[in-house]
Order: sequence, then structure tokens, then C-alpha cells
Amino acid sequence: MGDLRIRAVDGDGMLEQWRYVHNVVVPPAAMSLAGARTRIGRYRLVNAYLGEELVGCSTVRPPTGDEAVSTVIARVLPGFRRRGFGAAIYEDGLAHARGLGAEAVETCVLAVNEDGLRFAGRRGFVEVDRYVLDGEDDEWVDLRLMVSGGQ
Repeated sequence: MGDLRIRAVDGDGMLEQWRYVHNVVVPPAAMSLAGARTRIGRYRLVNAYLGEELVGCSTVRPPTGDEAVSTVIARVLPGFRRRGFGAAIYEDGLAHARGLGAEAVETCVLAVNEDGLRFAGRRGFVEVDRYVLDGEDDEWVDLRLMVSGGQ
């Protein structure tokens, strides 16, 4: 894993790569390039590369509310899972959220994504909500981690 590079999305080519990973990992929430452009204006988006090969991406939403809650979502393409890339991507996002003053971190995982739920659970996230969006069939799980205590 020594060659893993995590880079902030810069330009349409990298944004398209970010969108590709997002859409592979969470197909029910697939987004257009225009939707991704909206996100880059509000959130920190990064891509992760092994050498020159794209392996994953992340989204960090800045802290909001009285509780200073940030959202950190790490995504890894299926062929690169269980090799430590998700942990590295997540740690990068968590460090960024902490740097923005986050006191708690949330993440959102498709309920059918057992790897993602195990990953979050191993890092201390606890489930706070399960829901299905109006007019859809897919169940989502919101999870939260308190970070102010040194997590």
C-alpha cells in the first residue's frame, strides 16, 4: 500500500473519476457530472490512487449545527477492498474533519453494503438511523462517531 496517493479533486477529469467510484459503490445514489460539480462546491472531494490506478474516493462535509457534526464517507472500488485503502482514505477524511472543528462524525452506508457496515463498526461508529427515501426501495444506515474524545 506504500504507493497510495490521496489527492483533492481538481478539474473535470478527477471529478469524473470521483463520480465513477461513487456510482460504482452506491448505484442507487448514482449522480450526474452536474450533481458532482454541485458537491465539489460545498464539500471536500478526494480521489485515492495506487500508483496511477484509481482505487477509491471520499467526501467530507464540513461540521454543522451546535454539535459540530461532519460527514465523512470513504468509498473503495470492490477489487481493492480489504487491503487497507479504505482505512487510509477514511483517516485522511477524519483528519480533515477534525481540522475543521468536528466534534462528531457521521457516515451513511447502504444497508446491503455489509463490508461498509463492518468497516464503520470496527472504527467505533454506531447506528443512529435506518430509513428508505420516499419513492425508493433501498435502505440506508446513518452511523455516528464521537471524535472529541480522541477517537
